[in-house]
Amino acid sequence: MKIISFYKNETKLIKKAVSGNREAQRFIYDTYAPKMLGVCRQYIKDMQFAEDVMVGGFLKVFSKLDSFKHQGSFEGWIRRIMIRESISYLRKKQFVVYDDEIFEKNAVGDYENTSALEVEYIQKIIDALPQGYKMVFVLYAIEGYKHKEIAEMLEITESTSKSQLFKARVLLQKKLKEQNIIGYGTK
Repeated sequence: MKIISFYKNETKLIKKAVSGNREAQRFIYDTYAPKMLGVCRQYIKDMQFAEDVMVGGFLKVFSKLDSFKHQGSFEGWIRRIMIRESISYLRKKQFVVYDDEIFEKNAVGDYENTSALEVEYIQKIIDALPQGYKMVFVLYAIEGYKHKEIAEMLEITESTSKSQLFKARVLLQKKLKEQNIIGYGTK
């Protein structure tokens, strides 16, 4: 069975979605929702809350779709909306705290027999970071934002962004070394 894409031209698809065509909107949602859920999940530990934020993000995507300038990637435009929605959600819930002592309260449990860098395991370690460290780390290391952009998004200084990234890396390295995942194979 051969699958034929209904929308070969992204510009036409977006125009149809802007005009209220539900089929075009559904196509956009179905195409980008899995990736965008992953983006939201990087910031929000609980999958159900991440899904709620993603759905809210898509509401914003569709309400602002007419403002997309067709310059750059459409997926990148959606991704930026999802990142901002995730950050906004965390701010509203007052989960963003830039404090060294929080890591001790949220420490990742010990994992036995971890012999490879598995995505789920790494995500759990990242999730255990204090929320401020985690957001800066994900924005910088995963999303590729510069410290200046991160500072603007999170309403912090560039030096705070750099400090949070440094501390996040130190804590991640410490946890990976504790599990003997990085190093020379000896404890």
